Amino acid sequence: MRIVCIGGGPAGLYFALLMKKNHPEHSLVVVERNKPYDTFGWGVVFSDATMSAMVEWDPESAAEIQDAFNHWDDIEVLFKGTRQRTSGHGFVGIGRKKLLNILQRRCEELGVELVFETDASGDLDFPDADLIIASDGFNSKVRNAYQDVFKPDLAVRPNRYIWLGTNKLFDAFTFDFRKTEHGWFQAHIYKFDENTSTCIVETTEEAYLAHGLDQVDQQASIDFCQDLFGEVLEGQPLMTNARHMRGSAWLNFNRLICGKWSHFNGNSHVVLMGDAAHTAHFAIGSGTKLAIEDAIELTRQFNIHGHDKSAIPAVLHDYEEIRRVDVARIQNAARNAMEWFEVVGRRYADQLSPEQFMYSMLTRSQRISHENLRLRDATWLEGYERWFAADAGLNVEPDKRSLPPMLTPFTVRGVTLQNRIVVSPMAMYSAADGLIDDFHMVHLGARAMGGAALVFAEMTCVSPDARITPGCLGLWNEQQAEGWKRLADFVHANSGAKLGIQLGHAGRKGSTKLAWDGIDQPLEEGAWPLISASPLPYLPHGQVPKAMDRADMDRVRDDHVAAARRAAAVGVDWLELHCAHGYLLSSFLSPLTNQRNDEYGGSHENRARFPLEVFEAVRAVWPQDKPISVRLSCNDWFEGGNTPDDAAIFAQMFKDAGADVIDCSSGQVWKEEKPVYGRLFQTPFSDKIRNEVGIPTIAVGAISEADHANSIIAAGRADLCAVARPHLADPSWLLHETAKIGIKSVAWPKQYYSAKAQYENNLARAGK
Repeated sequence: MRIVCIGGGPAGLYFALLMKKNHPEHSLVVVERNKPYDTFGWGVVFSDATMSAMVEWDPESAAEIQDAFNHWDDIEVLFKGTRQRTSGHGFVGIGRKKLLNILQRRCEELGVELVFETDASGDLDFPDADLIIASDGFNSKVRNAYQDVFKPDLAVRPNRYIWLGTNKLFDAFTFDFRKTEHGWFQAHIYKFDENTSTCIVETTEEAYLAHGLDQVDQQASIDFCQDLFGEVLEGQPLMTNARHMRGSAWLNFNRLICGKWSHFNGNSHVVLMGDAAHTAHFAIGSGTKLAIEDAIELTRQFNIHGHDKSAIPAVLHDYEEIRRVDVARIQNAARNAMEWFEVVGRRYADQLSPEQFMYSMLTRSQRISHENLRLRDATWLEGYERWFAADAGLNVEPDKRSLPPMLTPFTVRGVTLQNRIVVSPMAMYSAADGLIDDFHMVHLGARAMGGAALVFAEMTCVSPDARITPGCLGLWNEQQAEGWKRLADFVHANSGAKLGIQLGHAGRKGSTKLAWDGIDQPLEEGAWPLISASPLPYLPHGQVPKAMDRADMDRVRDDHVAAARRAAAVGVDWLELHCAHGYLLSSFLSPLTNQRNDEYGGSHENRARFPLEVFEAVRAVWPQDKPISVRLSCNDWFEGGNTPDDAAIFAQMFKDAGADVIDCSSGQVWKEEKPVYGRLFQTPFSDKIRNEVGIPTIAVGAISEADHANSIIAAGRADLCAVARPHLADPSWLLHETAKIGIKSVAWPKQYYSAKAQYENNLARAGK
């Protein structure tokens, strides 16, 4: 085959040398616009894992790169007058010019033709090529010529950054955070050769403009950064290699992903690689890693399918299928890290102590978890656990292991939870006439004995017409209150758990069948009339609710108050007001379901007016020493609906009205929603509200391991973690997860204590 690589960056060069090495009969050409052995840029970073793959695929070039690279394990953070360091992180840094020169020489050794000082206009310059590798970077001419095919999705990010260098050598990947009168700046610094370190300075658009950096030249920008980061630079100057750029040389990062990566142009197959196909933010240093791994995977696919031109379509198909998943994973982590830095000032730097700030920064991508930190640097993590436990009020004995964050106590008003794990409200659809029966006693009692600190029953309806289904729990009469008292008494007598009640009204989502008979499907017999903010059915064939008038509002408010009084009287410890998931109060908050043109529709203040009326009435009768949380749908997952920014506005309103905690869920407001699922996918909503609004939060959604909960709580992304389906599968989820991470000090119910040691021993034998 004749293969042409347009662009002599890491992707094009590494693919060319691998293909030539594997099949010398191929004609490989790399076309590069720069001069031979000339390039620009400071240092690049990739991981130990990428380096290991390079050793496997081409030991010769890998050996030379290893001789030239700088390897370090440490991360150091300068913040609020502190200097903190942790180890075990495994980075490789090398000068971009040095890396490319090594790959260029290796290509020449293998017989790859390198064509320099040639600026190809596109793929059509090479009509005799069987395969064209578009490795021509972010501004790819090849990709831009076929935008309708490749469908590039480009997002320009808000932060500004400038890429500089210094002759001061750093022995750790160093982050320095500095606050000015206009906001925070951060420097990302790492050594990449024997003489030089990269220094990337980043800030928000607001701080950039407020300091007038858009009005100055490069040298003035360099002088500004040099002065701001003078302490960490220790007098060494900053340098630029971008004198060709006009203006101040501050850039915005461009996130790119393409809908398709390959195309047949009539003569040749064309495939995107490296930055032409995707970009990953420098916050996790993965651009070069992705380029190298693209080259390896494309070569691997040729080795699988064969090195004949007839195999090209299958090769490109499988290459894209495999790399798209891997790239998405890295881009998601890079996005998390990028967004962390974009809001670091207002969300973290101004709020968190240096210790928690450090932990938050280390776990910003969500690829590094609590137990992964233990593998990297157990000494540092155990020190942090001790700090966290002491901050939570525990007396940590120096010769004993500290409890991990999820097992520390948490106090709200007069209620202290024994740990940070909550059994989330989960509909069981098993009540008759709203009554707690033996099923609920066994179901909820078992979970209370399973170690969780707070056990919620399912959404408890404040009137018969507030139910979702005929099988929902209620608290609208004294007979129901008797069942709640029986449950509260059992929980308090047989466990250390607190009992929570979530009060709600189904609104437009009511009068439906039991879930196993057809979830959300309207009842065919025994239906009751529905009310909502606006006359919009949840399903097209569902019942149309009545738009509530003032009389309806008064009744619903009073029903909530009456239920709250009953809950307080029978000993419930915690009340949550359900303002999420498209139920009645949620239907007022979302612009998708609230189309009113009176004082209860339109603005945030108007849409929140009735939910706040209900909340304030409930708060007035609920005991002052007991907390109230509010569950919000923090993202409607549908265009025109509420976003996390809207949720933060509502959270502030409920905080001002006296809410103690925001329970951060999302979705289920609009049937056509398009949620983006994933591990801990709703935690960012909790993170935003906790640290920007300044109110404790509960994180929910896809939290299934102690490692997840410890990571979330330790980083300050939430104060509590609500675990739902894992508690259905395992009533003793907390006890079992605690044993898995080697904590033996948590008490089991005395009736089950003989099983504790056996369970722990079985885990030890299994090596878990």
